[in-house]
Amino acid sequence: MREEIRKKLEEKNNFNWTVHNELETRDFGLELSSYLKPGDVLALEGDLGTGKTTLTKYIAEGLGIHENISSPTFNIVKEHRSGRIPLFHFDAYRLGSGDELLDIGAEDYFYGDGISIVEWSDIVEDILPEDSLLIRIRYGEKEGERIYQCIF
Repeated sequence: MREEIRKKLEEKNNFNWTVHNELETRDFGLELSSYLKPGDVLALEGDLGTGKTTLTKYIAEGLGIHENISSPTFNIVKEHRSGRIPLFHFDAYRLGSGDELLDIGAEDYFYGDGISIVEWSDIVEDILPEDSLLIRIRYGEKEGERIYQCIF
């Protein structure tokens, strides 16, 4: 499964990927982490409870970050520097616009030495780099199923 994910990512064509449980979510996150490089911005969209933070947790694991990953709703951004590449985890849920994210120095993170993951990215999409990878997460038909719509 991970080899197929890797191939789709490398092709840089839009694709949908369905996961059926948390183990498959982990596999997707681990493979995604090996694809991402410093300066990449991953924009996550999805309803409450679709698993944006869960996916982020597994990307962090793939980067060698073993600290607790939780949604930085009240801090807006949390830095994780204990892995092979720094991870900057944003939560735009409480923001009114992209300008508020710029006010806290988001561009320094986006164009810095790490990977930026932005939850609720639709709120701040106007300030995200054009080459951001967008993943829209939707509930699937079955319990625990999620559909990742990956847009390059």
